[in-house]
Amino acid sequence: MIAPSLAKIKRGVGTDAELVNGSTASVASEALYPFQTDAEPNNPTVVPEAILKQFHCTFLIRHPRSSVPSYYRCTVQPLAEVTGFYNFMPKEAGYDELRRLFDYLRLVGQIGPKIAGQNGVKTTANGEPQTNGRTDHVEICVIDADDLLDHPAEIVEAYCKSTGIEYSPGMLKWNTEEDHRQARAAFEKWTGFHDDAMDSSELKPRLHRKVKSDEEQNTEWLAKFGETGAKIIRETVDANIPHYEYLKQFAIKV
Repeated sequence: MIAPSLAKIKRGVGTDAELVNGSTASVASEALYPFQTDAEPNNPTVVPEAILKQFHCTFLIRHPRSSVPSYYRCTVQPLAEVTGFYNFMPKEAGYDELRRLFDYLRLVGQIGPKIAGQNGVKTTANGEPQTNGRTDHVEICVIDADDLLDHPAEIVEAYCKSTGIEYSPGMLKWNTEEDHRQARAAFEKWTGFHDDAMDSSELKPRLHRKVKSDEEQNTEWLAKFGETGAKIIRETVDANIPHYEYLKQFAIKV
């Protein structure tokens, strides 16, 4: 399943040619790329396994109670005038799709069974921890955004260790004009979405973290987005928490 906004676009190579979110989809009559175009069993993406294997896949997750209202805010006034996004589509939250990709990569052995930052713990195909298994593949590497905000140095260092990148404390700061020039160029297409990051200069541990109750969240969303908005956000958050919690069990621990 892919995002509804892509439902009318031709399917990519190496994918099932039958349905796109429940709708019929057209398929290019000739291969556009030098890759096998037959459907690949269990591949939930429009990207052939041959291409996926060229990447070292890692995952960044964020609790839906934070990510969903954050994105919703970008699709309503006044921020929608800046972002150019005027419709919030719950199915585009992406957690279900991310989980499917994650499980597929584990299934074909592109990641795992070893889990980064969990003292060598490995997993079975259904996600249960195991104490043996192959170790010649890329580690499962998942970062939770809350952990990153609470322990930035430790999480980034663990990430670098897992991916083979040389860690430097300087990675946590971007306070030069050249740093900001690169950031502006990278985020130019996504005006309004990353303003907080654009206005920052370093990543340091946050001082306070309060997990609000559902009632507190509902009250806050009602005040900010009205009754309809609050209802859509709550339903979308609740629908995606199981996917988030599934992925969370694989997150780096420090």
